Parts: sequence; structure tokens; C-alpha cells
Amino acid sequence: ADPTVEVARSEQSRARYPDSSGFVRRAGVRTFYEVYGTGNPTVLLLPPWSIVHSRCWKLQIPYLSRHCRVIAFDGRGNGRSDRPSDPIAYAEAEFAADALAVLDATGTDSAFIVGFSLGAQRAMLLAAAHPERVEGIVFIGPAVALTPPTPRKQAMVGFDDLRPSYEGWDKYNRHYWLEHYTDFLQFFFSNVFNDPHSTKQIEDCMGWGMETTAKTLVATEVAPQLDEAAVRALAKRISCPTIVIQGTNDAICSYEDGAALAELTGGTLVSL
Repeated sequence: ADPTVEVARSEQSRARYPDSSGFVRRAGVRTFYEVYGTGNPTVLLLPPWSIVHSRCWKLQIPYLSRHCRVIAFDGRGNGRSDRPSDPIAYAEAEFAADALAVLDATGTDSAFIVGFSLGAQRAMLLAAAHPERVEGIVFIGPAVALTPPTPRKQAMVGFDDLRPSYEGWDKYNRHYWLEHYTDFLQFFFSNVFNDPHSTKQIEDCMGWGMETTAKTLVATEVAPQLDEAAVRALAKRISCPTIVIQGTNDAICSYEDGAALAELTGGTLVSL
């Protein structure tokens, strides 16, 4: 079924609806975007991992759009954007190129960009290659490989291993996703939202996670990402102001990674 139609049918009512929306097509892949508000400056909200889509910004958009012009788009692999089968289509450089195409399609000369989780890698690529388009960057819980691995990072090393059983972060595994996708989503989002009384946030993300498939998520996982050397090289090329917002109890992206990125980019570290 057309993912655009299916998402539209299942979506809950919004606090704020977009003023305009559309698709950009690049290398045969459609990316869906929305524009809210008309203020200045423009804020571009980058997509995180394709386990969710742009509705993950639903609490930020209504507020920001009262003061700024806000652009959000569904990362390829979820929401109303296409779901290519080739893992190469999910390389970090492809998401950054999609972001640039969205800026062009919306007539945006430059913007402040916000990169949450994997969105941080996309933000770095965009700012390094097109500094004239990026006025500043807000990194939130950045997924960057700069410090010793967390349990999640360690599990990623054995992503393809077939195990007799899967407990804890061993569930971050190709075989487990393909056989027990819903349980993996529950496990993952329970770690994302590890504060008490987070049932609504987990429920929302479970729904967004079910709008893609385990097979698509596997493709995103095995796609090329930025290693430590690449992150450090990109950080040297970023000239705009940066802020890193990092949770001290973040169970997905370590506090140490956020602090290291702030230091590398000469940015301000905000600890929550």
C-alpha cells in the first residue's frame, strides 16, 4: 500500500497542521516534507533513525512555529517517504542530501538545523559541505562514535550473529528484529524513555515504529555510517555556532559522546 495514504488514514489529530507540504524526489526516492509558520529564522528539524518519522517532533513544532518558520521531513524508510530496499540508500550522506533537497524545494537559503540522535550525523555532513546554508546547529543526544562503546554500541558489533537466546541489548540483532519486531520496539523505546510515567511517549513511538518494517530497519542498520575518524574530520569543518543538549542518564547515546562533540565543535554543552 502507498505509505502516504496509510499514514494519513491512521494519524491522530494534530495540535498544529502544516501550512504547506510536498515531496522531493532524489535518486528515485521520494521524501515527504512539511512547512509550518512564517517567522524568522527558519528551523530545519532533521530526521533521526528511521524507526520513527517526523511526528517525533510533535511537541516542538506547535511552539516553534509560533516564533519561527519550521521545516520537518520524514527520513527515508518511514512515514510518507519511500522505503528503498538497498542499504546503500540509507547511507548518512543520502539523508544529508535529502535535507539539502528539502531546503531547495522550500526556497530556504539558510536555516538553523536540529539533529536528534542519528540526525546529528546528518547535521554534520550538511554543515560541513554547505556552510552557507547552516546558521547554527543544535545537537540533541547525538549518535556519534567518539567514546568507548555503550551496551547498545557493543550489541551493534554482533548485529548479524545468530544467538541461542536474546536478552537485553542482544535484542539489537538482525534475526531478532525479523522474528520479534514488536518486542524489539517495546524494548528499545523503553530505553529511550527511561523516566517513570513515559507510557504515552512509548506508545506513540511504538506506533511510528510499526509504520515501517523490520526488513527496512535492518537495511538502515547495515548502511554506511560515520566512524570516529569521520566525525572528528567533519567537526573540524563546522564553523557555525553549536549547542549540544545531552541527558546524563541517556541509555541510547552516551553523555560522554555528547560532551566530546561539544568540545570538538567548540559548542555549548547543556546537560539535562
